[in-house]
Amino acid sequence: MWWRQTRSDFEKKHGAANRRAMKRIVDSGEVPGLLGYSGDHVVGWVSVAPREKFESLERSRVLSRLDDLPVWSIVCLFVHKSERGRHLSEQLVRCAVEYAFSKSAPAVEAYPTEPRGRRLQAVSSFMGVPELFSEVGFAECARPSKSRVIMRRYAGGRRAAAP
Repeated sequence: MWWRQTRSDFEKKHGAANRRAMKRIVDSGEVPGLLGYSGDHVVGWVSVAPREKFESLERSRVLSRLDDLPVWSIVCLFVHKSERGRHLSEQLVRCAVEYAFSKSAPAVEAYPTEPRGRRLQAVSSFMGVPELFSEVGFAECARPSKSRVIMRRYAGGRRAAAP
C-alpha cells in the first residue's frame, strides 16, 4: 500500500487498516500484483499495475514520469527468506511483465535501488536492484539520483532508451 496512497495516509492506516485497504482492492476485482507459490505456500509477491494506480509514485519528484507513455509499474517485490537465492525474484518479474503485456501495457517500468558496492538492507531492497531487471530484459532509461534507477522493458521487444 506504500505507493498507492499518500505517506500520511499510509502511516495513519498502519497495519490492519492497510491490510483492509488491500483487501478492498482485491475484492473490487482489481489485480494489485501477483503471488509466487512453492507448493501450497505463498513465498513471493510482486506489485504491478498501471502507474496511475500508485498515487505516491505519481507525485514523486525523484521518480517522476519520463514521458506520457502509459506504462505499468513494478513497485514492490518480496521473496520469503526461505526461498531467496532460488531465482524466484526473476520469475516474479517475468510473470509481472507478461501479465502487464497481456493487459496491453506498452511498457513496464521498474525503479530499483543501486546498491553502490554494499549489501542493501531489506527496507531498501523492496524495489529490487538494477541487475535483477537487466537479467529480465529491462534497460536503464534514467538515473534520477545516486541510488535510484528507472528501467523499462517495452512490449514487442523494442529496446529501452532514455526518452
